Amino acid sequence: QVQLVESGGGLVQAGGSLRLSCAASGLTFSNYAMGWFRQAPGKEREFVAGISRSANTAYADSVKGRFTISRDIFKNTVYLQMNSLKAEDTAVYYCTARATSSYSVVQRMGSNYDYWGQGTQVTVSS
Repeated sequence: QVQLVESGGGLVQAGGSLRLSCAASGLTFSNYAMGWFRQAPGKEREFVAGISRSANTAYADSVKGRFTISRDIFKNTVYLQMNSLKAEDTAVYYCTARATSSYSVVQRMGSNYDYWGQGTQVTVSS
C-alpha cells in the first residue's frame, strides 16, 4: 500500500533551518504531485508548498522566499528546506501525494490530495 513517511522535524531556534524529507513507497512517484501542509495547535490545516510532476512549485505567502520544495524521482522523496524559521512556523508538517495526469499543475487544496503521511513536529523557539 501507499506510504508517506516524513522525517527531519525537531526543535530549532528562530532564524535556524531544518530540512524535512518524505519518503514515498507503494506508488509510481513520477505520476504524483506532492505537497506539504501544516497544522498548528488550535488552527486549521494550511497549505505550505506544492510541487507538480514537472517540478513546478507553489508556496504559501507566509513561507515564500524562506522555504523550498523539491523532489528526487530516483529516491522517491520530496523535501522541504526551511530557512529563517520563525516561531509561527511551529506546527505538525504533513507530506501529501496526489495521482494526476497533469504535469504542470500544483495542488493547493488538501482535499485534492489522495494520501497523507503521519506528520512530523517542527518547533521553533523564539
